[in-house]
Amino acid sequence: MMYSAYQAQTDCLAPFQTAARAATSWLNQPHFQNPWSEMLTKPLAASLNVFARLRLTHHRPPFNIAKVMVGAPGHEQSVAVTEEVVLKRPFGSLLHFRRADLADKGSELPRVLVVAPLSGHFATLLGDTVRTLLADHDVFITDWHNARHVPLSEGAFGLDDYVEQVIEFIATLGPGAHVLAVCQPCVPALAAVALMAQREHIAQPRSLTLMAGPVDCRVNPTGVNELAISKPIEWFEENLIARVPPRYPGAMRRVYPGFVQLTAFMSMNPDRHRQAFVDLYKNLLSGDLPRATHTQTFYEEYFAVNDLPAEFYLETVARVFQTYDLAKGEMVVKGQKVEPAAIRRTALFTVEGERDDICAIGQTVAAHDLCTGIKPYMKQHHVQLGVGHYGVFSGRRWQQQIYPRVREMIHSMN
Repeated sequence: MMYSAYQAQTDCLAPFQTAARAATSWLNQPHFQNPWSEMLTKPLAASLNVFARLRLTHHRPPFNIAKVMVGAPGHEQSVAVTEEVVLKRPFGSLLHFRRADLADKGSELPRVLVVAPLSGHFATLLGDTVRTLLADHDVFITDWHNARHVPLSEGAFGLDDYVEQVIEFIATLGPGAHVLAVCQPCVPALAAVALMAQREHIAQPRSLTLMAGPVDCRVNPTGVNELAISKPIEWFEENLIARVPPRYPGAMRRVYPGFVQLTAFMSMNPDRHRQAFVDLYKNLLSGDLPRATHTQTFYEEYFAVNDLPAEFYLETVARVFQTYDLAKGEMVVKGQKVEPAAIRRTALFTVEGERDDICAIGQTVAAHDLCTGIKPYMKQHHVQLGVGHYGVFSGRRWQQQIYPRVREMIHSMN
């Protein structure tokens, strides 16, 4: 009923928002660009623009990474980038950002797999992460599919399946690759690398970077962590799990809807999001297009929601946020106990944000205590001052202060 009600409301608003977008375009035509007309049309166009953008989408937006600047400062050159699906599975694809200058002769740069979250948004949320990495690396990413588009015949997809899928993706890159996980996948990525070490897998990565992830949620718990332990797992299943409506390929699949996750995220900072749209209206009205465009671009990505398989969501809540299986040394994947201490050949780098209110300081660095088999000189940790959760992997401080540390560690181990 929850999903059907949401879909009915969305369908009801859709024609009005389509009309608003068309009217906005019409009102911005040159024949309205005079002082008398603008007194009436500018406020109306700005209002319609804001209304039209208050909508969710359920398809992955484009990464929009058509080129990247490479080379030393002062000698940069633009290099074309194309996207190539290297391996496609029902619940996710391995996507390669192929640089034109590396396409023919093969890559001599470190190969990096970015493990993206499966937490209500698409992998495109890490667009800035990928764009920055591309200047010095050969970059791949886990491009998770929307569960509402995956037929029931493809079966279930739980936390164990996620871990094994990450292992397959790493193996596809081959020996000598590097792994960088952002937020939620820090736990399954660490588990994947540990299992590869235990199995003496030939493609064990040379380095593992964990950024703002809930490795041990018992440390400095946030509001997100407290919510997870405030209810039994049965409550989450009864109140937050819905079935995909019949009109979609994944009809009747049980999912944790992306719109529910987005609502939860926005409820943490409602005033900030409300003010963002107030500022959007003001910027459109004043003609400050750069700021308006920045806000529009962010929310186009933020409002693209991705449904999670119910099994994956419930197992993540239970095993990562409630019983802390990995942190307590009790995590089991497909019948095999995960032993982070088995990791010896993979360097470990952890990154945390000073103002992170989703994965607080201490939760990610806890990985170092688990990975006792890694030599001290192969371990590093960085706390970035002045950034919240998203600032760890996106924005100016990521590009100028965090990324150089990540690059240095990866290249030192290549």
